[in-house]
Amino acid sequence: MMRFCTLAQRLWVALAAGTLLLGTGPAARAQNEEKEAEKSRVQIRAQYAKFEFRIPMRDGAKLFTIVYLPRDASSAKTFPFLIMRTPYSVAPYGVENYPRRLGPAPSFTKDEFIFVYQDVRGRYQSDGTFQEMTPAKDKKNSAKDVDESSDAYDTIEWLLKNVPNNNGKAGIYGVSYPGFYAAAAMMDSHPALKAASPQAPVTDLYMGDDAYHNGAFMLAANFDFYTFFHVRSGLEFPPKEWPKFDYGTNDGYDFFLQMGVLANAKKYLKGDWYWDDQAEHTAYDDYWKARAIAPHLKNVHCAVLTVGGLFDAEDLVGPFRVFHAVAELDPSAPNMLVEGPWVHGGWAFTAGDHLGPVTFSPKNSEYFNDQVLLPFFQQYLKDGPDAKLPKALMFETGTNMWRRYDAWPPKNAHAKNLYFAAGGKLTFTAPQDSASAYDEYISDPNRPVPFIDTEATDVPQDYIDADQRYAAKRPDVLVYESEPLTDDVTVAGAVSPRLWVSSSGTDSDFDVKLIDVYSENLPDPDPNPTGVHMGGYQELVRGEPFRAKFRRSFEKPEPLTPNQPTALNFSLPDINHTFRRGHRIMVQIQSTWFPLTDRNPQKFLNIQDAKPEDFQKATERVYRGGAQSSSIVLPVIN
Repeated sequence: MMRFCTLAQRLWVALAAGTLLLGTGPAARAQNEEKEAEKSRVQIRAQYAKFEFRIPMRDGAKLFTIVYLPRDASSAKTFPFLIMRTPYSVAPYGVENYPRRLGPAPSFTKDEFIFVYQDVRGRYQSDGTFQEMTPAKDKKNSAKDVDESSDAYDTIEWLLKNVPNNNGKAGIYGVSYPGFYAAAAMMDSHPALKAASPQAPVTDLYMGDDAYHNGAFMLAANFDFYTFFHVRSGLEFPPKEWPKFDYGTNDGYDFFLQMGVLANAKKYLKGDWYWDDQAEHTAYDDYWKARAIAPHLKNVHCAVLTVGGLFDAEDLVGPFRVFHAVAELDPSAPNMLVEGPWVHGGWAFTAGDHLGPVTFSPKNSEYFNDQVLLPFFQQYLKDGPDAKLPKALMFETGTNMWRRYDAWPPKNAHAKNLYFAAGGKLTFTAPQDSASAYDEYISDPNRPVPFIDTEATDVPQDYIDADQRYAAKRPDVLVYESEPLTDDVTVAGAVSPRLWVSSSGTDSDFDVKLIDVYSENLPDPDPNPTGVHMGGYQELVRGEPFRAKFRRSFEKPEPLTPNQPTALNFSLPDINHTFRRGHRIMVQIQSTWFPLTDRNPQKFLNIQDAKPEDFQKATERVYRGGAQSSSIVLPVIN
């Protein structure tokens, strides 16, 4: 849902408004960029005619919709609709005002579609009441029973009857929140909807998407987002200045620590019911269940290409959930998955060739947009040639290669345990430690472990593969490391911690990080503006928090019994990564990750009700012997 304000602005402009973010910089550079933007707008204006409509829905609400019709439509040629529905505005408004770009990428503009952009219900120029992640209605008994699937259906029905030179086929796409609307349109899909591409779709806000990860509240990202998303319908767009919250500091760690208990956030977000709903529903209750779209993806009659980024810090699990839901509920629908080396929506505004100092193969975004996404829509909307897409097209980090799989996870993946052993060792053989063996650390929520080693008020995009050497040096972080690998180890699928833990408190977080430790002789990048040393670099491959009171149920939390060992079993989001020969595999475990997640008082209570005195130190133990051996299970392929 674009929780990072700066990223939200990029995608809002690049996708909803059809332009690219100019950003800030020297005046000459900005002037040159504006000249290029105007040149692009002139070309768009020459190629497309623009129309604005208020399309009636079955309940009488009218949704503001912009249609860009190829001027070739004056001939006998026909074109398919390519639709994006968004809560982030379809600006620029006015039939004389044109965007810099249409469609997902420049290649789409050249190929010619009837591009359709719609303000969703209750946002900007559209009627109705906006709902966060509109709950789906499986049964619609009257005209008043509307949801995003019915709004998409009614939109397509109207377009077919009222826009000339269409070929009777429609496709839909969208990134992040618009990805949710693309997925929702697939449910009980209109017969003319032939292709859908939900990209980084918000799928279940509580279960691993933007709001909560395994019961832990994603503090910094949600705060940053809701100081931005409170913009209401009917306001000027684009605004003269992007709304930006004044933190009063460059250091989000200090800001949130000084803010104190989570309830204090309300003084900065007064009257924002979006934030209130996110922060106050701390368990997986009916509020969240109603907003999970995956269980409702039934009667999908179109081809589906779901897209995600392996470094998506916001909606990493959403694409996998959509892909698996369609496979289960609509097995006859063509159903494909693409995961590349991108941040949230990165294929739309980055080259996809690096993230921080970690480099990938070049032009991954161009490859995807021009050789995967466009051929997909051409096949199903224009009767083009078979795009020959596999069931899963996955970028493999570590080797930096695209892999084609006939299933995801791959059928030949087999579970392999990496055990925690004495002396901070990580081994593929079960340790011989005694049943009472453990490692321990003191977790202090008033001095939490930072999630980055620099200052930032938002969540930097590159935190998700950033160097973890700073954390490994802290006494409140346990570190387990393998010997240098003698062969490549490729891990494809969900990584599953199988832990035995205890706490002297009645609740605690256990954050698990899987890390690729580079060999010491790896050369530094050239140029090297940040002065990073890649030898021994500890690349975060995947990390997730887990709030222990939800170990048995996300609906009904239970306190820990102090100092009593308990099993903690969960999964980290899927990876497709090769640990290279000579590298080491590392696991770090800690109980604070701030302010990426909110602080757990380490006391069983509703954290919204916590007082400053509730935040207490706790002794955390990880057991590694006998029947209480802790390990991490890797899905390894040959």
